[in-house]
Amino acid sequence: MTLNPADDQFAQSIRAALPDEVLRPVTARYLEEPRRRISGQAGVLAVPRTAEEVAVLIRLAAEASVPVVPYGGGTGVVGGQVTSDGPAPLLISLERMTAIRAVYPTENVMIAEGGVILADVQAAAEGANRLFPLSLASQGSCRIGGNLSTNAGGVNVLRYGNARDLCLGLEAVLPSGEIWHGLSRLRKDNTGYDLRNLLIGAEGTLGIITAAALKLFPRPEAVGTAMVQVTSSEAAVDFLALARDLMGDSVSAFELIHQQGLLFLSEVLPDTRQAFAEPPEWSVLIEIGLSMGQSPETAFEVLYEAAEARGLVTDAVIAQSEAQRQDMWAVRERIPDANRLIGSVSSHDISVPISAIPEFIRRGADVVAALGPYRVNCFGHLGDGNLHYNVFPPNGHSRSEYDAESAKVKRAVHDLVHEFQGSVSAEHGIGRLKTEDLERYGDPVKLSAMRAIKSALDPKGIMNPGAVLRL
Repeated sequence: MTLNPADDQFAQSIRAALPDEVLRPVTARYLEEPRRRISGQAGVLAVPRTAEEVAVLIRLAAEASVPVVPYGGGTGVVGGQVTSDGPAPLLISLERMTAIRAVYPTENVMIAEGGVILADVQAAAEGANRLFPLSLASQGSCRIGGNLSTNAGGVNVLRYGNARDLCLGLEAVLPSGEIWHGLSRLRKDNTGYDLRNLLIGAEGTLGIITAAALKLFPRPEAVGTAMVQVTSSEAAVDFLALARDLMGDSVSAFELIHQQGLLFLSEVLPDTRQAFAEPPEWSVLIEIGLSMGQSPETAFEVLYEAAEARGLVTDAVIAQSEAQRQDMWAVRERIPDANRLIGSVSSHDISVPISAIPEFIRRGADVVAALGPYRVNCFGHLGDGNLHYNVFPPNGHSRSEYDAESAKVKRAVHDLVHEFQGSVSAEHGIGRLKTEDLERYGDPVKLSAMRAIKSALDPKGIMNPGAVLRL
């Protein structure tokens, strides 16, 4: 199929059909992604205000065979929101679609438009004395439509699930320009194929999410946070199992932190307040949310005593204030910032079965060491099996010295992940940077089905071409 650029003539067709303010100049921020590995292009930038305006834009694009790239908050790290290949696309940003349409506290449901910033969704839920638990480092700028399109994860997946698990229904514009009115607030609805879950995680290749019915939860009466030294990565896994045995679903976050990440913080972000004077080889950040009448301090004391008796832990610091809690989370959330300042040879967003994580870490160290004298910073969401396994140049050397080795390192790590029956994209998606990985490690039957779905819903191939499925 042949696609055409979004040129001046196409822009004129938009001006004839929609208000003038829908079109805006294309500025640099729409053509960049956070890691600057892809430089984007766009012929036309549209900022619609309603789903109906989105539908008009998609119909015009379909009629003219113009590619469409949806743009959320621009925080995606696999290039799903930018394209440098092919005809210059129509870029559609939902930044003006920021309404919280309704909140139903007794149902634990919120209806939010796709352009609402995640932090504003959280604030609206808090205003109704409810919790929207999706929590990401980029929550001050990412948008809920993009979160759903990429099936975002974050730190609370252990208790509440991914973005997919937090959505009841969608309103979306399909590649035909038709609006699917699927904003169901129902918890049970077995009326055929689940279009909601088809669009969630599709990264804009099957349509544009313009609004969502989101699940809310009661706010925990008490929140407890602690940084705990564990004796090994095996001990961390056993400590997680023990915490869940003793506390059940009260455990909302369980983050694994390696010494290398703490050393990076000391080197490039020394103002970060760390819990321990000497960075331990392995530590975990654990957070719990309890109901009325329960004490986080008591719960942590019981947990620590049981873990110490099994030789799993050696020290712990329990947050005594919200400021201390924020300091602990700042350690975890600033590790990626430190990584960027150090400069990785290759970064990996991977997942393996939780019980296999210690063996993966051991094997991974051997695999990387065989390639060179690299440093590894392994950290992430142990509670759901998602590790950020990042490889760095030796101390005193820069990333640029190892650019030629990046692909080799990535291939070796991903091959090992595949051997462990894991995923080479745990929470960031495929975008444009991992399409070859999907082809290499993906199930052929699944890939064939994905291509058939794409062809059926988007026969002209206009929706985010080159993302997820390579052209």
